[in-house]
Amino acid sequence: MAKPLSIQLYTLRDQIAADRDGTLTRLAEIGYRSVEAYDPTADPAGFRKLADDLGIGVSSTHAYALFDKDAGEVFDAVATVGTDLAIIPGGIDHDEFTSADGLRRTADLLNGFAAKAAERGIRIGYHNHWWEIEPRFEGRTALEVLADELAPEVFLEVDTYWAQVGGADVPALLRALGDRVLALHVKDGPGVKDEPHTAVGKGVIDVPSILAAAPDAQRIVELDSCATDIFEAVADSRAYLTALEEGLS
Repeated sequence: MAKPLSIQLYTLRDQIAADRDGTLTRLAEIGYRSVEAYDPTADPAGFRKLADDLGIGVSSTHAYALFDKDAGEVFDAVATVGTDLAIIPGGIDHDEFTSADGLRRTADLLNGFAAKAAERGIRIGYHNHWWEIEPRFEGRTALEVLADELAPEVFLEVDTYWAQVGGADVPALLRALGDRVLALHVKDGPGVKDEPHTAVGKGVIDVPSILAAAPDAQRIVELDSCATDIFEAVADSRAYLTALEEGLS
């Protein structure tokens, strides 16, 4: 595996709220050596010290906080937790992805964030759900059209599960987006909205084909929800993906 497998900590948001230090320690014990933060402004110095003590790197962070906090404060926190990749995971009206004008406004917003971030040596990315996939423009997804309008430094973190739920042929989508894709959210489940996710490898998603279509992208495990023990699910996900990557290499 080119980059250590990461995990989006939103997966364990309830456990982190109750016991951040214990939760990260348990992830390290499971074997995770990289994480993706979801709120870098929550005690960034304390988070960084804990991660360093555990030998855990920070692959990237989500930065929803850009919509309600000072950008400088957010970018300082991003740097403090130990990454230069900040990803917008939402906060944009879904209707903006249903028209060309809306996509241009969305691109302008993301490009604006990217210009401010660049002053701090940080890159901005965008993370999709299904509502950027379902609308089609001459056969292309809204996400593909949006990508055409983004500044070159803006990257995509493709949530492969939601892309499939939105109706995409995910390997084809990844190939079409090409080098714009720096990271993948790898998740599994029944492939429908409003149902719990499963450990990666235990649902309907063709994970091997998806990973083969973006061989250089950072892999990040995420479960939005889970009906089984969450620590078992993230451990099983890591075991499956580690074995799969070894087989692909």
